[in-house]
Amino acid sequence: MSDPLANIHLHRGDLPEGLDLGPVVAVDTEAMGLVHGRDRLCLVQLSAGDGVCHLVQIRKGQNEAPRLAAMLTDRAVLKLFHFARFDVALLRRDLGVLTSPLYCTKIASKLVRTYTDRHGLRELCKELLGVDLQKHQQTSDWGADELSDAQLTYAASDVLHLHALKAKLDAMLAREDRGELAAACFGFLATRAELDLAGWPEVDIFAH
Repeated sequence: MSDPLANIHLHRGDLPEGLDLGPVVAVDTEAMGLVHGRDRLCLVQLSAGDGVCHLVQIRKGQNEAPRLAAMLTDRAVLKLFHFARFDVALLRRDLGVLTSPLYCTKIASKLVRTYTDRHGLRELCKELLGVDLQKHQQTSDWGADELSDAQLTYAASDVLHLHALKAKLDAMLAREDRGELAAACFGFLATRAELDLAGWPEVDIFAH
């Protein structure tokens, strides 16, 4: 049996110099919780879609990661997220990085999987890829100095399937003629994250 940790590389504080993850990079984050004004960024996960995951552990009080920031802001690199709104706001607040350009599999799912209200990553992977993700470590202590093997494996699983999901969702978006609408939504995500941080997390400013 292969070692699930063999393709997981943990880095402290920043990406290693010279690492090239290609033109499309899957990205996810782990934090102490889900409240932007309270919970700090702890981990950033990245994958080129090749089955290999790079994890960047962010220490308490750290507010910059130059090589990671350069990749997140590189206009030639598309960043794939699931629920990008949360991750982009977290990266903006804690590392000062406004990530762009973006693709969000959750938004794509909501635009084409209108036959269901289940748009979580686990549901997407199960239906579209036949992959059953395990979520046992979702609520663990991501601020620990030493992460467990189970935490590392869980964190990696959140980015290893995003490229395959994008391919499936792109086909559905094209079939339903919603590709341009999706692109417009992705283009607004950074602004939506800024609104969250500025104090409008639940207010629809487009409402009457």
